[in-house]
Amino acid sequence: MSHRLVALCLLMSASQALWAAEPDLNLCLAHPILGDRWTIHEVVELTEARVPSVPACNDAAAWEKYATKLRADVLDRIVYRGEAASWRDAKTRVEWLETSPGGNGYHIKKLRYEALPGMWIPALLYEPEKLTGKVPVVMNVNGLDPVGKAAKYKQIRCINQAKRGMIALNVEWFGMGQLRTDGFVHERMNQIDLCGSSGLAPFYLSMKRGLDVLLSLDHADPERVAVTGLSGGGWQTIFISALDTRVTLTDPVAGYSSFKTRSRHVKDLGDPEQTPTDLATLADYTHLTALMAPRATLLTFNAKDDCCFEAGYALPPLLNAAEPIFRLYGKETYLRYHVSHVPGTHAYEKDNREALYRMVGDFFYPDEAHYDAHEIPCDDEIKTKEQLAVDLPADNLDFHALAVRLSKDLPRNGSPPADRADAEKRRKTGREKLREIVRATDWTVQADADGDDGSGDGRGGVTPPLQIRYWRLRLGDDWTVPAVALWRGEPKRTAVLICDGGRRSAAADVDRLLQDGARVLAIDPFDFGEAKPIYPGGDAREPKYASNSEWELQLATVGERSLGIQASQVAAVARWARSRDKAGPVVVVSSGPRTTLIALVAGALEETAIDAVELHGSAGSLKERIERNEAFDAAPEAFCFGLLEAFDVKQLAGLCAPRPVRFVEPSERIKVEMAELKKWYAAFGSDFDPLQ
Repeated sequence: MSHRLVALCLLMSASQALWAAEPDLNLCLAHPILGDRWTIHEVVELTEARVPSVPACNDAAAWEKYATKLRADVLDRIVYRGEAASWRDAKTRVEWLETSPGGNGYHIKKLRYEALPGMWIPALLYEPEKLTGKVPVVMNVNGLDPVGKAAKYKQIRCINQAKRGMIALNVEWFGMGQLRTDGFVHERMNQIDLCGSSGLAPFYLSMKRGLDVLLSLDHADPERVAVTGLSGGGWQTIFISALDTRVTLTDPVAGYSSFKTRSRHVKDLGDPEQTPTDLATLADYTHLTALMAPRATLLTFNAKDDCCFEAGYALPPLLNAAEPIFRLYGKETYLRYHVSHVPGTHAYEKDNREALYRMVGDFFYPDEAHYDAHEIPCDDEIKTKEQLAVDLPADNLDFHALAVRLSKDLPRNGSPPADRADAEKRRKTGREKLREIVRATDWTVQADADGDDGSGDGRGGVTPPLQIRYWRLRLGDDWTVPAVALWRGEPKRTAVLICDGGRRSAAADVDRLLQDGARVLAIDPFDFGEAKPIYPGGDAREPKYASNSEWELQLATVGERSLGIQASQVAAVARWARSRDKAGPVVVVSSGPRTTLIALVAGALEETAIDAVELHGSAGSLKERIERNEAFDAAPEAFCFGLLEAFDVKQLAGLCAPRPVRFVEPSERIKVEMAELKKWYAAFGSDFDPLQ
């Protein structure tokens, strides 16, 4: 064998040995840094600390002043945000349809009314055959029951109310019964939020208009107005009753708990309407309970609730908050509670219904000696859902259609800048506006090393030339970001890498960046990878973990925005990376439609430490979320309240100019949407093309 051939064989053997020593990137990236409960602990600590407590008041007059302002603030700043103010001011339209026999002593009138222009609610009015003078009226709302207003337990309740001389309104709820459509799925209300208008408003207006209908009736007694419902209907009951003082008696059944309670009992976290954006910056459900004073209030819970809001933990904080306020009015007996043990599960069955009848007897019929709170049998009067169906317009507006309409002309002022002066001005004002919308925070990083796999100690099979270090990056007092740093030799730049699948899914991206000479800092921002707020174990009756979108809702209701948390984390990590020796330029690299949005917002907010943004798999527009009729849990951070009103993907990229923003392998939608983006760069004197 020639000397040249021997040398070649030796070289190949050495190369194979070196390759064999290379680590398994998947194992390295999966190395645990935080552990199971780290992020969930941070979420619980932050949200609990932000939820306000009911203030102490010395007398009823002081409370009345506080309560009046609180109601106004919740309505103006939470319920009627954006276009919802115009929906509030619209006239209530009601259309009465056919009347049919109900049963002994009452009939049923079918009707529909508009919650807001174009959004019709089907309803049934149970009315006694013989009416004289003014009589009590009751609005019966329902929760997450697929058959909606036709649910047997709800029909029985309405029938019993009518047989006792009351007028009962049975209203349909969004996503249930006749409104059980994709466009009315509750998690799609956040499409409206994205457009800068309140997705909560249709829920509230549906209830408010229902009361309008009842109180417009000739025989309605405005001094005897009740609301009651189960589960989501319990939430509706306390929400409308607390904020609309026309309600004089309320009985929410197994429908709510304090935000502080929910953090410890994750099955209570609830849907978007129950955890609306920014509500807990003003009020907790303890406040809403106290706002009932001095009106008649029955809090009904179930002892063994297999869904949520168990009496043992949900009821005490509500009573503790409300009792002192009722005491100020000398109306302690007006606040009552009932805990059902029969069956004691998530239900509004006979035991709970008779508790309502007793409450109604005490407050609406106190002088009638013959009033009987026992349930009147009526099983033979129950109707089918087909018999109770109400005609609705074929083009009835839903959450999705409303969001499509609202998004049509958004964002406002989204055109390119005219010149450099205009570009500089808009970059400054745009960055300030973006910080406000996403609630950005400038954190400093305290870095704690969590191991080093670059010493050739055999851990994970890792030896040089690849260096690996694990970090826990503490951001202020709120958050911890897990990070894996990987590099070879003397890197030319630093890439902060975020991926939709978390850092464990990033091996291919890491390998590509390493081969390109970058130091890679693979991190998991909040709600990704190891930083998902998973709640393991716990009570056997608890689910293993709440969906991550519910924690995002919990953060939003206390005034945070998950998009702002995530982007601020990325920006803080970029500043920390930039401050280290020989970091070189810092580029944020993202992979997937969720993290590309986070990277763009981080780049727009942090103009000093982030030198470039590289996007793989980006959406072309935030409107795609609405066009695909996505629910909130598909990408919670993308439904940031009011984001689309001011910015779309193009405008966010424009805020990064003149720094490079690269859309790698752009989709056709991106090519169309970003066609004008070059003009942002041209205004700064740059001929950079983000699509090249």
